[in-house]
Amino acid sequence: MVIDSSTLDSPENLKQAFEVFNQLSQTLTHSYRALENQVARLNEELAAARSERVQTLMEKEKLANQLQQLLEALPGGVIVLDGEGRVVECNPAAVDLLGQPLLGELWAEVARRSFVSGLDNPHQRRLKDGKIISLSARSLGDEPGQILLLADVSEMRKLQDLVDQHRRLSAMGEMVASMAHQVRTPLSAAILYASHLGNDQLDAARRKHFTARVLERLHHLERQVNDMLVFAREGRLVTGLVELDDLVQQIKNAAQPHLASSEAVIEFSTPGQPVTFQGNAEALTGVVLNLLTNALEASGGCCRIQVHCRLEDDCICISVIDDGPGIEESVKNRIFEPFFTTRANGTGLGLAVVDSIVKAHGGFVRCDSTAGRGAAFHIYLPIPVDTPFTGSFCRDSNPLQAARTEHDLHSN
Repeated sequence: MVIDSSTLDSPENLKQAFEVFNQLSQTLTHSYRALENQVARLNEELAAARSERVQTLMEKEKLANQLQQLLEALPGGVIVLDGEGRVVECNPAAVDLLGQPLLGELWAEVARRSFVSGLDNPHQRRLKDGKIISLSARSLGDEPGQILLLADVSEMRKLQDLVDQHRRLSAMGEMVASMAHQVRTPLSAAILYASHLGNDQLDAARRKHFTARVLERLHHLERQVNDMLVFAREGRLVTGLVELDDLVQQIKNAAQPHLASSEAVIEFSTPGQPVTFQGNAEALTGVVLNLLTNALEASGGCCRIQVHCRLEDDCICISVIDDGPGIEESVKNRIFEPFFTTRANGTGLGLAVVDSIVKAHGGFVRCDSTAGRGAAFHIYLPIPVDTPFTGSFCRDSNPLQAARTEHDLHSN
């Protein structure tokens, strides 16, 4: 409102001007009070937020202190590696086991100076002072790097060796008891066929037939003796660096003679990238070959077999999948037991040897089978954290289900 000063000489106009002034004053007063209330409310919210943040920081600091105390009190060693494999955090137990320096060092250098060879378990390492430690690794989630867990298992290893020795002696007793029968049957057959070879009246075809039968029985006897020897030494093996592609090629070469007299088809697949791990190539070839021959014998030499190699997290999985008759549920839980067999001429040691050799590599083997729908054997072999590895891992959400699904597709 604009008031002309020439009109203020009138009392009525002056009164009107005072009323306008009072209204403006009241409006300003209300606005000021509202502003004061808003400022007070904001101050209260700010104080509450500051208090909550301080409380959160205090709780986090308390939790960090507790975790630090827990880390220092742990009897096992804990080492955190960054994306380049360099030690960025460690606890006193790790220092006691591995010595100084640790922080800022490359883990490969720490492992080289601290560990010595001589153990058959890829998850265990021997220190230069003779102690045996278990070594496991976990990823840091979305962050690059790993966390390594170390534990002194020297005493546990001694007890385990003692238990294994007693168990091995017990198994040897069973083996000696059954060896006479297991060896006598193929040996008697070989002697019988060989006795016919002395007959001068045999024609060339019959002589060739008897010679083949003798060789067949002798090879069978050789396989039985080899299985017994491997089982007797509990799969203790000399290991070295194994290239996965070379192993697969070695398995292919070993499987060729078995395929020559059958109608089976074997398909091989690999991750398509170089992979190196710790193991015994000859023993692992024997493991896969054992599973292949089992599949051939169960199907009468007419089946489709897949040898599928893939990477999962920190291990290699080798799956042998066939579309043969499968395994009855009533015997599936016993197939890895020594001397258990469903075949009249079987030793009952084939799958026991498979299980023993895989365990000697620090891995495990599982069977997934349904009667009438084939069988899938999955061999899991660990890749130790200090073993050279090139390439990236592919992660299956459920590897056993993936193998089962693939097997079902081919057996339907």
